Parts: sequence; C-alpha cells; structure tokens
Amino acid sequence: MPRSPLPPREGISATSLRAPGGKSTHDKNHLPVPDTIGQWLEDEFPEATPEARRSLLTTGDMRNGAGVPVAWDDAVEPGGFYFFHRPVPPEERIPFEISVVFEDDELLVIDKPHFLASTPNGRFVRECVVTRARTDFNQPELVAIHRLDRVTAGLLILSKRPETRGRYQSLFQDRLVDKTYRALAPMPPAGMELPVVEESRLYKPRGGRQVLEVEGEPNAFSHISLLRERELGSGSEPVGEYELRPLTGKTHQLRVHMNSLGLPILGDPVYPVDLSPDPYDFSSPLQLLAASIEFDDPLTEVPRRFESTLNLGETRLCP
Repeated sequence: MPRSPLPPREGISATSLRAPGGKSTHDKNHLPVPDTIGQWLEDEFPEATPEARRSLLTTGDMRNGAGVPVAWDDAVEPGGFYFFHRPVPPEERIPFEISVVFEDDELLVIDKPHFLASTPNGRFVRECVVTRARTDFNQPELVAIHRLDRVTAGLLILSKRPETRGRYQSLFQDRLVDKTYRALAPMPPAGMELPVVEESRLYKPRGGRQVLEVEGEPNAFSHISLLRERELGSGSEPVGEYELRPLTGKTHQLRVHMNSLGLPILGDPVYPVDLSPDPYDFSSPLQLLAASIEFDDPLTEVPRRFESTLNLGETRLCP
C-alpha cells in the first residue's frame, strides 16, 4: 500500500480504501469496477446517508494514491488506493497521562499507563497513546513500533521518522529485542519449581477475548521466575513479584502462561475468567508492567536499554 498523501488530522491517520478490480491480488480484485467514485461509495457504505458519503470527498478530503483530490463523478481506478479522513466522534478521556522516558531524533520512549490503548482500535481512536502523543508533542509522524495490551502499563517505543522506522520494527519482528516484565500474582504453591520456561501453542478464536492453549507444536515461550515475596497491605495475603521474559511475542502470552501455572496476574480482567469489564472501570489495574527493553540500535549498533519509571503494587501505577 502506498503511503498516505494525507497527513494525520488531530493525530488520527487517514483511512485507506482500495477499489475493486485491478491486476494485483487483493480481496476485492474479482469484483466489478463501479463507473464512478460516487457509485463506489454508495456500494461501499450502503447504510450511510447521501450527505455522509459526499462528505468523505469534502470534509474528508478524499484523494487517490497520487494525492490528487477526487470528485463524485470521477472514474474509479481499478484496484487503486484512496485515502480520506473519516469522522471520529469525541471520546471520554482516559484519566491517566503518558510520561516520556527517553527521546532522540529517531525514537520517543514513553511509559504507557494502564487502560490507555497503544494504537487506535475499535472504541478508542482518540484515546490511545499514538493519537495523544502526535497531538501533545506536535509530532504527526509518530508510530508505535510494537504494542502493549490496553490494560498493561510500561514501556512503549514510538518511531519519529518513516525513513528509519522499518529498521526498528525489524528488531521486534526478528526477535532481536530483550523485553522484561514485572508482575504480581499469588505465591507459587509448595513443590512448584521456578524459574521455568513455560511453552504452549496459543490460538485466539475469532471474536473471542481469551487466547487458548491448544494441542500442537508450541509457538509461545515465556521465562518465568519469582523475585520475592511482597506484602501489599496490612492483613493481606503475601503475593509474589515475578520477572517475566517473553521469548516469543504472541497476544496475551504472559497472561496466559501465568494463568496456566495457576498463578493468574492480579487484576487480570480476562484470565482465568473473562469479566467483560467496563473499559472505564479503573478500580483494579492489571499488575503487569513492561519494565525494561534492550536492543542494539540498528542505525548505530550501540546497545540501548530503557527502564520504566513506574511501580507495581499501587492502586494505580504512577511515576
């Protein structure tokens, strides 16, 4: 897909849409090509009002892949990419702030609070780290080069420049990044030997929130060790503080593996039982923290290490 000719608006990237037809393989290349842009939009968004569809060309500033504005009666380029700004309604603010851990010409490293999504997804478009950081720091090119679950806190790295972004993204894709997490969970039962490398095959069913462990060759590996016993408050049962190192990068991997050991992470709204919590219920944060990240910089080959400024075991993780 070509790079969008439209800059982000209010921190939100333009939406891309690919026309039917064309010679390359894509999910709509077998469909007939509408005669005009207007007809295509009517087919693409049948439930929208005529005014809403036309607004994609005006307030949405719809353009083709070359950056040329398009009109309602223009012909459709078969298989072509088109870009526009879709309307994004206001969102109730997530009442936690991001904090900067490190910044240079290439990277912005931040501590992500609990309950704030890393990137736009579904319900949260404005209320995510990328959109906030683009507007708060006036850096519209920022893109997260990896992700954290919305309910996980800690280190998140954003790239500033498209020209070098791929080099940093490749580090994560090629597993050249050492990530260490901290977690609070029940103390291990007598007889459980730690540290351990937990391994299993993980599968996420379509539409489900829980990731399942299924039969088959393992595709997820996590190194889990107990650091110490902790008291969280007077009269409360002691809990364990664990160091978790994901050796692979599957969705919910650490949370699933801790739960599989019978040590579900405190405050987890999905494991062992999916509680389907209100996303604006901030009463019980997941006690999981992305604590450190290490890698050799692909541009300078200099070792890099970043450490979170957040702490586990508080009502809310904070600097």
